[in-house]
Amino acid sequence: MHPESDESDQDDMRPEYDLRRGVRGKYYKQYMEGTNVVLLDADVAAVFHDSESVNQALRVLIKTAGQIGQATSTKADGA
Repeated sequence: MHPESDESDQDDMRPEYDLRRGVRGKYYKQYMEGTNVVLLDADVAAVFHDSESVNQALRVLIKTAGQIGQATSTKADGA
């Protein structure tokens, strides 16, 4: 046997990381109901410092896109 394989068999997890009393899937349902994590690139994060500013900008974009979509469908309906 190799000496390094003997060392890898040892448990090197600290006692404070004891996961034996953990509950599998404890937060799964809550996570699936509404947790959205989005990673911003550095240049975008420099402009949007918090979730409120990101949400506000996205709502403006959604509203603008909706108006563009309505104008396009109105032209298509009238032609």
